[in-house]
Amino acid sequence: MINVGIIGATGYAGNELVRILTGHKDAKIVWYGSRSYIDKKYAEVYQNMFQIVDDECLDDNMEELAEQADVIFTATPQGFCASMMNDEILSKTKIIDLSADYRIKDAAVYEKWYGIEHKSPQFIGEAVYGLCEVNREAVKKARLVANPGCYTTCSILTAYPLAKEGLIDMNTLIIDAKSGTSGAGRGAKLPNLYCEVNENIKAYGVASHRHTPEIEEQLGYAANEPVVINFTPHLVPMNRGILATEYASLKKDVTYKEVKAVYDNYYQNERFVRVLGEGVCPETKWVEGSNYVDINFKIDPRTKRIIMMGAIDNLVKGAAGQAVQNMNLMFGLPESEGLELVPIFP
Repeated sequence: MINVGIIGATGYAGNELVRILTGHKDAKIVWYGSRSYIDKKYAEVYQNMFQIVDDECLDDNMEELAEQADVIFTATPQGFCASMMNDEILSKTKIIDLSADYRIKDAAVYEKWYGIEHKSPQFIGEAVYGLCEVNREAVKKARLVANPGCYTTCSILTAYPLAKEGLIDMNTLIIDAKSGTSGAGRGAKLPNLYCEVNENIKAYGVASHRHTPEIEEQLGYAANEPVVINFTPHLVPMNRGILATEYASLKKDVTYKEVKAVYDNYYQNERFVRVLGEGVCPETKWVEGSNYVDINFKIDPRTKRIIMMGAIDNLVKGAAGQAVQNMNLMFGLPESEGLELVPIFP
């Protein structure tokens, strides 16, 4: 049995970790960390856990937690994990960080986009970028995993096979993405109030969203060249889900069957990536509550461009589900353990 600690257990991603791990046959949560709700019963914060979780919330003492847990999930704001990390903690436990602290390999780039000083850059090189479908073997051997962002998971996996095979001109890549409001976290913020979000859609972080360098870095590894993109996120009035629509110029004329063969070659053995049938566009409602990524594409011969589309649940494959997928790999478990979640509808 894997003893699990969660710091940030009362945020949306933290609660999703609790939901998933409660049904994981090889994991036991021993620490529900939440600085805001210390000594309060977890089920009083999330009533859906009534008579399921009887534990009280604890603090965020990673030193103490490292003595008790085989793995610690940090579902915390940027900067927390990096400020707490040291060799002693990593010698005792494994860390899966859901923030951006170790996703970007250049500390200066991280500091520029996130506006904070990186407190432990010495661990950046060791951290494995936890996109399981791409870095599976490295994750298996890791003691520190940087869990990818939600927009980035969807954006990277949607374009990855074509970037890797050199079929698209990376200088022309444009990513237009939409997210539900849970992606902004549980904190009370004026822009996220019901009256502000309902019956509205808006772009935000235009030409400045902090997931941009993460997407560029990872697709750059795939394409084996520097990548600079336009990435524009939008907030839509729904709880969960991300839909990414991506546009790029093709380097050569290709048929539907040729492109489909490329996607199938990369993803046909991936449990959680579903390449849809011809003409079927991904929709967020068909992945909600699950760890699936639905992907498809459309070739536009008139413009010689290809439109790539991907959909995920931002709290599952975009956060907690992917984190558990990483944990399974790190501990030699079946990758899908605890994640056989059928999408919910309606």
